[in-house]
Amino acid sequence: MRYAGLAIAFVSSMCFAFSGPMAKYLIASGLAPIEAVWARMAGAGLLLIAVLAVVKPAALRIPRARLPFFGMYAIVAVAAVQLLYFLAITRLPVGIALLLEFMAPVMVVVWVRFVRKVRLARAAFVGAVTAVLGLGIVVEVWSGLRLDALGLLLALAAGACCAGYFLMSDSFGDDVDPLGLIAWGLAGAAVVLMPFARPWDIPWSAFVSVATPAAGALELPVLGAYLCMVLIATVTAYILGVNAVRRLSAAVGATVASLEVIGGAIVAWVLLGEELGVFQIVGGVIVLSGALLAQTATASAQPSPATGLAEPVRTG
Repeated sequence: MRYAGLAIAFVSSMCFAFSGPMAKYLIASGLAPIEAVWARMAGAGLLLIAVLAVVKPAALRIPRARLPFFGMYAIVAVAAVQLLYFLAITRLPVGIALLLEFMAPVMVVVWVRFVRKVRLARAAFVGAVTAVLGLGIVVEVWSGLRLDALGLLLALAAGACCAGYFLMSDSFGDDVDPLGLIAWGLAGAAVVLMPFARPWDIPWSAFVSVATPAAGALELPVLGAYLCMVLIATVTAYILGVNAVRRLSAAVGATVASLEVIGGAIVAWVLLGEELGVFQIVGGVIVLSGALLAQTATASAQPSPATGLAEPVRTG
């Protein structure tokens, strides 16, 4: 079914959308943002490895020739995205940093067209740019124009690593089990982030408390918020996300993933009492339009005359 990949990508982006709101509960309980990120990566990675070791141990076997790929996936596609984003928001308004990180769809389209030499449908380009413009409206980019050169570079680097996640998820063959790749990627990211998060200093007693991130927010057990972040916003989100990219292609999957920002705003509205303004609603409609437009490109990839090679077209 042609739209199966789109449906999987949509659900994945909605699962990812819980990460920010749930992280706010951990931060409100006393954890630093990077500590919350590390707890998320470590918990999800260890859980997935434990489950696979029992139900599908073959998925955890890494072909010797694929060790560098697994290492790059953990460092670039998972750890670097998180670390660079958190470094960027120390120097830029959150909205600006988020918008630059979600330049990833455009970066993916450019890479696929000019590096992989795949002739994409015009819908892929227009959809990616439309989604980015919509995100600019959602975060009200004009309201935070304090720009820092290093912050801009960090945010763009986060976007490039985010693009790497989609491109790498689209490029491995049948010798790599997606579940094993995700499990080792998350666990490896936790190892990479350990010197920055310093888990030995995390206030673990906070996990047995309850927290209210802001006035008007729902009070939730911190452990419940953490489990939601691990099970839904990480394990389920990554598994669905990788499978969606394999069906849709990196260019389309990256654009559809932009819906995470909209989903995050909706979750924050329900749980945290953060109201959606006119710009968030209008921008959300534009992002959705861009994602739907890009999806039409799944049946239109053509090989470049220079190479005669075409990207696999996955239509579900």
